[in-house]
Amino acid sequence: MKQPSEYSPLVLAYIGDAVYEVYTRERILSQNPDMPAHKLHKENIKYVKAPAQSRSVSAVVNMLTEEETAVFKRGRNAKSQTSPKNADILDYRRATGLEALFGYLHICGREERLSELMEAAFDSAQNNI
Repeated sequence: MKQPSEYSPLVLAYIGDAVYEVYTRERILSQNPDMPAHKLHKENIKYVKAPAQSRSVSAVVNMLTEEETAVFKRGRNAKSQTSPKNADILDYRRATGLEALFGYLHICGREERLSELMEAAFDSAQNNI
């Protein structure tokens, strides 16, 4: 298996997107256990869309180590073959950087640190919704 630093930033973002999606779904479900699935889905979208993730970067950027900052920047600066559908390019790139960081921490097995940063990102998004 590859070392986490050997994965492309877009592969890290791919994994990070899934990890953050599960985290946000669990948080929303814990806050709204009786909400119908369709409404849960609509609520979750508010947290995982690029503009919300981009705003969340501001909440976590000062918490990052030098290594984490480098991973975030690799993800943010990665050249994607797709263009954002419902976000401007700056939001999309910042969101990709955040997802790459989450993917990196997950692959490294740093689950406690990952949880700390995802919690800060989620709480920031929740305050801005």
